[in-house]
Amino acid sequence: MRTILVVDDEPDIQESVKTILERANYNVVVASDGKDCLEKMRTIKPDLILLDIMMPGIPTKEIIRKITDTKIIFLSVVRTSEIEKEDLLRQENIVDFIQKPFDVNDLLERIRKVLNE
Repeated sequence: MRTILVVDDEPDIQESVKTILERANYNVVVASDGKDCLEKMRTIKPDLILLDIMMPGIPTKEIIRKITDTKIIFLSVVRTSEIEKEDLLRQENIVDFIQKPFDVNDLLERIRKVLNE
């Protein structure tokens, strides 16, 4: 079973994404911020990280810099320009960018594509 680490500071988002992914037969680990994400990465090796782009604490760019061997899909509630998206997607482990609110089927389809399922 594939493991996905969901990193979001909003408990409602954490719980809803966790439920969606568990129903799709993924093992899900939740982190509430960048620090929690990096701590959990010491004990688990997720196949994919869904990372909220705007969280308190450790800047997102620093989290990305420290996570070099796991694919990341960004979740963003803010409007992000195409230039910003392209800049983010140039980083080696950033594989996709999804705008919140997102369609459940679109999220699952993108995850399956990234994980080659």
